[in-house]
Amino acid sequence: MSMIFSPIPWLLVIPLAGAVLTMLIPWHWRSPASLLGILTQLMASLILWYQVSHFGPQIYAMADWQAPLGIALRADGLATLFILMSSVIASACALYAHVYLSLAKRANFWPLLWFLWASLNGIWLAADTFNLYVGLELLTFAAVGLVAFSSDERSLEASIRYLYAALLGSMAYLLGVALLYGAQGTLAMDSLADTWHWGPTNQVAVTLILGGLLLKTAVFPLHTWLPPAHGGALTPVSALLSALVIKASFYILLRFWVEFGIYEYLPSLSQLLGALGAGAIIWGGWMALKQTHLKMVVAYSTVAQIGYMSLIFPLLVSDSSEASLMAYQGGMLMLLAHAFAKAGMFLAAGNLIFCTGKPDLQSLAGMSRYRPLNIFAFGLAGVSLMGLPPSGGFNAKWLLLQSSFMSGQWWWIVVLLIGSLLSAAYIFRVFAYTYKETDRGDTFNRPHLSLELIALGLSVISILWAFLSVWPLNMISLPGPLMEALP
Repeated sequence: MSMIFSPIPWLLVIPLAGAVLTMLIPWHWRSPASLLGILTQLMASLILWYQVSHFGPQIYAMADWQAPLGIALRADGLATLFILMSSVIASACALYAHVYLSLAKRANFWPLLWFLWASLNGIWLAADTFNLYVGLELLTFAAVGLVAFSSDERSLEASIRYLYAALLGSMAYLLGVALLYGAQGTLAMDSLADTWHWGPTNQVAVTLILGGLLLKTAVFPLHTWLPPAHGGALTPVSALLSALVIKASFYILLRFWVEFGIYEYLPSLSQLLGALGAGAIIWGGWMALKQTHLKMVVAYSTVAQIGYMSLIFPLLVSDSSEASLMAYQGGMLMLLAHAFAKAGMFLAAGNLIFCTGKPDLQSLAGMSRYRPLNIFAFGLAGVSLMGLPPSGGFNAKWLLLQSSFMSGQWWWIVVLLIGSLLSAAYIFRVFAYTYKETDRGDTFNRPHLSLELIALGLSVISILWAFLSVWPLNMISLPGPLMEALP
């Protein structure tokens, strides 16, 4: 349905304009300008949500040039949910950075944040394979720049490893897209899906595309670049990377998998991706349990949580359409719950490190007595990651468990239970350190109250998903490329 006013182009124009503007204006004006931009971006996101929820999915043709000659942007229920997710989490991390970072770093933080935000919105809204690539590349360079923001040897090394892995994944993706275009003469996802055939060229193209996206998503065992990048970055950057950046490549991977019906041609690959997800859950949880630095515990937890999302691939392959729908809904709900929980956990971890002045777990002794609000925020996020009720993580895992049972794939139930136990082990291990008594008394630094409230707010949202799950599930179920192509 055509709208008199469409917020879709503004979701790209506002962050791109913000990026350019914050590079040109004086340092002391960058924060006020960015805060104003955040408000307008949130408003545009809410308008889009209203239009999609009341009038259905929206399609916007840039400059009124219709596809395939022009660039089309599509906002269905899932894309709108991701737009809102990105807006809330990016806004929270921006406010956190405004207080947390020094003036010089804060001034240089804004352009990279705006570029990252623009690329995320471009990926959620893109309707063709090349614009997905453009979004991925812009996202890569913004994220790598943010990782290098700490300017120490460890973060610079991590950013270089991240850059090499991301560029290799992007090159594989672009080569696959070029092969698809040569074989089928179109870049639009819907046109490619309509004319799709399982020929030799398309097989090579899909192999390159899937391989590149798996690397960029850090799916086990291609995850080695992720823990140093996420664990070594500044706190608001770590939250952005774990909550949002890895979701973009996973979203593209899922679109190719479902819209092109790859699961029909390669059913064994579905089980392989599930096995890689199981490996990520067990290996990531075990490595998180062995870490001595707090942010590395949270970083390896991200590796494990990516594994949970990977279970959607084998669970979609089922004789029962109800089981496939549950797998899809559970996977998307898991992605949303994880985004808010992991953002809240990273920000809470950053607050704890600021309090102690040290990154190691031993320094947390006495923290539960003297800084309970930070511990509470960390614990609430941990409840969702463990999948305990009531939390969004519990609802998501429950849907995945039901899908496993209904489809007869009982082995994924075992994997989910083992993963939850490992999550509980490394989260309670952190709590064990905070409950140790210390003879130093209250010698901890005190973060600004706003930093604690931002972390707590994101963690609370991850819990509230348990009570609000009907709303995102209804949005996910609106007509769209993924929903219509489900088996």
